[in-house]
Amino acid sequence: MNIPAELKYTKDHEWIKIEGNIATVGITDFAQGELGDIVYVDVDTLDDTVEEGEVFGSVEAVKTVSDLFMPLTGEVTAFNEDLEDEPELVNSDPYNKGWMIKLEISESSQIDDLLDAEAYKTLIEG
Repeated sequence: MNIPAELKYTKDHEWIKIEGNIATVGITDFAQGELGDIVYVDVDTLDDTVEEGEVFGSVEAVKTVSDLFMPLTGEVTAFNEDLEDEPELVNSDPYNKGWMIKLEISESSQIDDLLDAEAYKTLIEG
């Protein structure tokens, strides 16, 4: 299982790449494996400011639909439009081509609450 050390993680199985005050968000390799074949990614919060813990979209797999939760408070500034035609990128390349949103971070202090790779690994291994 792939858990890149340079990323941050949430208990909701999302990864966060922080560059300055911009965060790129997607779901982890573990999450895409649990969901199975992803057929649709829905994000309707573009240009909205969304609070940490609130739903910013959903991901639909063959068997289930899961909400996506904001890892940090901020404005959703970009959606990965490649996912409209190729939602399977979330399965094949969750940490690169399968990213979901970019957000401008409002509360940088919240970064301290995110999990590092080691803590996330412990979470999923129980």
